[in-house]
Amino acid sequence: MTVKVEPIVVEQTFRAPIAVVWKAITDTDQMRQWFFGTITEFEPEVGFRTQFTVRSGDRDYAHLWNVTEVVSERKIAYDWRYGGIPGDSSVTWELSETANGTKLTLTHAGIESFPQNDPVFSRESGQAGWGYFLHESLKAFLERQDS
Repeated sequence: MTVKVEPIVVEQTFRAPIAVVWKAITDTDQMRQWFFGTITEFEPEVGFRTQFTVRSGDRDYAHLWNVTEVVSERKIAYDWRYGGIPGDSSVTWELSETANGTKLTLTHAGIESFPQNDPVFSRESGQAGWGYFLHESLKAFLERQDS
C-alpha cells in the first residue's frame, strides 16, 4: 500500500506586480540574488534543463531541474531531482493578482521519495527551506527592487 503524502505548500503575498515577481522567479541573474547563488542558467521554457550544485553542511548536492509547464506570468513547474540520489519531486510556482499585489503559491510534491535517512530531505527541512526562501529571502529581494 502506497501512502499518499501531502505536498509542501507555502504561500506569500508580495507588494509587487505579477510581472516583477515572475521575473524574480524566472530570471537567472535575479534568482542568484535570492534563491541559489550557484544557478548556472535558467529559462522559463518547457523542456529547459539545468544543473547546479548547492553545498549543505559538508556535502554537495547536484540539483537537476527540468521545466515541465509554463504559463507566462502565472505558473511555472519543474521536476526537481538530485544527481546520484534516488527520488523524484516537482515544484510548482503559481502567481495570482490580489488587492495588495501578487500572491505566490509554491507546491513541492514528492519530497518523500528522497532518502529519508538524510535530514536534508526531511519534510521539516523542506518546509523551513521554502518558508525561508519565500517569506524572507524573496520578500526582502522584492522590497529592495521597490525602493
